Amino acid sequence: MAAVVVLGAVMTVLDSTIVSVAIETLGRDFGSPLPTIQWVMTGYMLALAAVIPLTGWAAARFGGKQVWLFSLALFIGASALCATAWSTESLIAFRVLQGLGGGMVMPVGMTLVAQAAGPQRMGRAMSIVGIPMMLGPVLGPVVGGLVVSNVSWRWMFVLNIPLGLAALWLSYRVIERKPSMRAERLDVFGLSVLTPCVVAFVYGLSVLAERGGLDEVRAWGPSERAPR
Repeated sequence: MAAVVVLGAVMTVLDSTIVSVAIETLGRDFGSPLPTIQWVMTGYMLALAAVIPLTGWAAARFGGKQVWLFSLALFIGASALCATAWSTESLIAFRVLQGLGGGMVMPVGMTLVAQAAGPQRMGRAMSIVGIPMMLGPVLGPVVGGLVVSNVSWRWMFVLNIPLGLAALWLSYRVIERKPSMRAERLDVFGLSVLTPCVVAFVYGLSVLAERGGLDEVRAWGPSERAPR
């Protein structure tokens, strides 16, 4: 089960960095300026963050396996749509849809593995599931560079389809279906407050990284004011 979860989760982590090396190519192909085409990455990350608060309730309400299969199917379908994007706006919209599916994959997968492993094997199971978190950011730019250099950028998303279908089939065969638990009533107000805050926090971090971090703020000194 851990291997199946790793196969499904590694795609979502990989897609958070694989597009970074293709931003210039995407901007040139679609004729979009850099601030606009960067939303291909930003929209994906914001969608990942937005859906995480809903994942625990959904897994308890509908069952972990059902939510896992739905998340994988949504991610695969959105990847296929990204590969057929015809404009910057369509690619951004499809990337957001891809992020909504990908954001549920990792937390639900970790929950499934933790339930199957039990307390005695929890450490070993979590170390296996943590592989995508370590390899994804490293392999993403490498794979993206190879794809952009040799074939069309659309293949960055096409690669997700066979891997995702394999993970989907193996998940259906390997993961045991358990009855859904009686979930607490969804806190709509709390979700409506938490989700925008999480999205705003992630967006703030992305903007901070684009503008050089806090180095410029430190350079002003204690007696100097920030430039307007």
